[in-house]
Amino acid sequence: MKTARQVLEAKSSQAIFSIQPGATVYSALQLMAEKGIGALLVMEYGKIVGILSERDYARKVILMQRTSRDTLVREIMTTAVIYVRGDQSTDECMALMTEHRLRHLPVMQGEDLIGMLSIGDLVKDIISEQRFIIEQLEHYITGTHS
Repeated sequence: MKTARQVLEAKSSQAIFSIQPGATVYSALQLMAEKGIGALLVMEYGKIVGILSERDYARKVILMQRTSRDTLVREIMTTAVIYVRGDQSTDECMALMTEHRLRHLPVMQGEDLIGMLSIGDLVKDIISEQRFIIEQLEHYITGTHS
């Protein structure tokens, strides 16, 4: 089983995108669309102060009849950010995501942010691991070696 750090290292892009709490929700949405991502870390003075997801936007702007150009990120961001350490297993990450209904998890090493995992990253890794196990079992059963 892999760790959060190993999954991060295998990602094609390890860029971490963030926005400041005083930015407009509109600018956050523009950045998410431009980068093809579903969440942004909200950073202030180099520290995580929140996370803004598409879900936050849908529930706290659209449904509340606000406008994204007049609403600030700090007004709708999730402030209770759940994160994992780099040495935590993919199973632990999936369990946290499932329990808390999350799609994104920051990965920390001590006080330092080392990356962001999405549910897609974890699913991709689990499928890859399962494929490998299936291939190994097929080789064992048929007696062939690659």
